[in-house]
Amino acid sequence: MNEELSKALSAAQEASKDSQQLELMKAVLMGQAIAQAMQPQQQPACQHPQREPVNVGKWLGIGLAVCVGSVGLALGFLAVAIAAPCATACLLVLRSMWRDYQREK
Repeated sequence: MNEELSKALSAAQEASKDSQQLELMKAVLMGQAIAQAMQPQQQPACQHPQREPVNVGKWLGIGLAVCVGSVGLALGFLAVAIAAPCATACLLVLRSMWRDYQREK
């Protein structure tokens, strides 16, 4: 009976060691869960569809064409603005000369 008692006692001691190990593992897992909860959560990756890159050369060409066209149009309007008074002055001088010519006859 003494032998059975010593076997039961050693089994009980071993079980208590196992339960202490389980308690330690439980504490470690709880500590990890708390540490993860304390860390800031990462933002989820962007789920938008990827857009094609912008063709910069195309837009620079369009901008340059618009600028050159605008300057050409401005110069054309400037030429009309200068030519109109010149033509008017020329016509007034010619009319005056024509009247003088008609009076001499």
